[in-house]
Amino acid sequence: MRTRIQGKLQQFAGAMMVPIILLVAVGLFVGVGAAFTNYILQEGTIPWRIADVFVQIGFMIMNTLPMWFAVGIAFTLAKKEKGWAALNGLVVFFSLHTVISAWAASQGITAESTEVDYLVSTGMSPTQALEYNALWTQLLGIFTVNAGLFTGLIAGLAAAFVHNRLIGVKVPTMLSFFAGPRLGILGSMVAAVVLGIAFFYIWPGVAAGLQGITRFITASGLFGTFAFGTLDKMLLPLGLHHLIAFPIEYTQVGGTMEIDGQTFEGVRNIMAGQSASADATGYITRNFTTGRLLFMFGGIPGMALAMYRTAFPKNRKKVAALLIPAVLTAVVVGVTEPFEFTFVFIAPLVYYLVYAPLAGLAYVLMEVLNVSILGQGGLFMIPNLLQPQKVHAWPLLILIPVYFALYYFIFKFLITKFNLKTPGRGEDEEEIGFATKEQVRAKYGSEAPTSRAPGTAEVSEPPPGESSADPSDEPEVASPDTSAGVATKVAVQEKEKLEDRIVEALGGPTNIEEVSCCASRLRVTVTDPSKVVDERTWKTQYEALGLVSQGNYLQVIYGPRVIQLTSNIKSLLGID
Repeated sequence: MRTRIQGKLQQFAGAMMVPIILLVAVGLFVGVGAAFTNYILQEGTIPWRIADVFVQIGFMIMNTLPMWFAVGIAFTLAKKEKGWAALNGLVVFFSLHTVISAWAASQGITAESTEVDYLVSTGMSPTQALEYNALWTQLLGIFTVNAGLFTGLIAGLAAAFVHNRLIGVKVPTMLSFFAGPRLGILGSMVAAVVLGIAFFYIWPGVAAGLQGITRFITASGLFGTFAFGTLDKMLLPLGLHHLIAFPIEYTQVGGTMEIDGQTFEGVRNIMAGQSASADATGYITRNFTTGRLLFMFGGIPGMALAMYRTAFPKNRKKVAALLIPAVLTAVVVGVTEPFEFTFVFIAPLVYYLVYAPLAGLAYVLMEVLNVSILGQGGLFMIPNLLQPQKVHAWPLLILIPVYFALYYFIFKFLITKFNLKTPGRGEDEEEIGFATKEQVRAKYGSEAPTSRAPGTAEVSEPPPGESSADPSDEPEVASPDTSAGVATKVAVQEKEKLEDRIVEALGGPTNIEEVSCCASRLRVTVTDPSKVVDERTWKTQYEALGLVSQGNYLQVIYGPRVIQLTSNIKSLLGID
């Protein structure tokens, strides 16, 4: 049951990343476009109008973000007929708000009766009137509750749930027109009535709770900042870190701010609004995002140097070839999992008691010194170059070298003190790679290893279609033909596309139930996890950076190229 819940949470976290990817484009469109319209181009000229169009597209996405979440989540969580599921997400979203509006009107609550002046005239204090007025809004022409992204999340989840449950239901022949995904549309409209009425009564209490969380985060000051940064890293190995970051970055839990007459919710959206404003003099410093720059630009390179220096001398060239691309990936696009997974697998206490708190400290230091930059990872920080007057980054000239040295000396000491098997320090000096989950299980005895350790025979079940008596299952014996066989195997793998081999590694098409991805991870649900290859094989033969396995739910880390890989795999499997 616990594994199933974790798997469902992983699926939900991955589904949220689909519409969030839109915000990367929003940051570029608004940040770059606003720089040209505010400071570079003359207003009214054709180039200015073109730049302004990009800014307006960015704000359109931000202003309608709940709708995109309804579509993206329904699409991602649907098991088949994903196009219909996306349409279903739209149907539930608009039906939900229409029901809320109609039910509120039946209770005498309208746009006019929630105006501050009217509420004050009925006896409310100005503060009470403002708080009550904040519960309501106009969304795409519909008077409804001001729930931000939460209605999009609920609509997407409801649409996916109903769609998956009803798509296979058989109906009488005379009603065959409503069979398949069409039945899901009808069922979702009925579900929206129930959800809308329930949401009308539940939301005020939820809103009060969110306001309480906001007040706690604000009142807790640096402790709250440290807790956020630490928990964000602690949840990373489970793939659930989005669940803590998302509310602060994109909802009112992260605060609200009025910029040029428009209210923005969540620290990321607020910073995008400040990027577009000609009057804004800088970005908010308590943004729970810029702290990541310290361990991306300073900490990870320092940790990599510690790994290199502590590797066996004869292995250092191989280790350097492994570490340099990983460091560049962390600095340029912000993917840090290879290093983090190495320590969480080979030394969990080091990860949770040292690495995660150091990450939390990075957030605190950036906030104390008022560092604020739009974006994270070198590739996504281009807008800062066009509006440098809004950036406060001088402390980084000191903080990055300090964090580099801090990580280098701490992790060099820990690696040598506890003889941690980081790359280049394993017993098999010919195998240079980041640590695997199987090694940790074998070392600590928490579970029996599911894969063959170097130099031992395979003990797990043979793949489908292969006999356990097959000679390939026996321990390999060195022979003059071994190198030729390896060379032939490598040549075959090079000719075969990576997505084809990934499907094979997942146990074949019949073993794959669902496929999706987030920014850096391929997320897969399989029927039989025993048919999936082990983590070492993923790294050595399938170009993966790591593997997270929770029963039937898998996350294979590939970095930024995972989006294209996922698209190719879906095409290969015939998944829409």
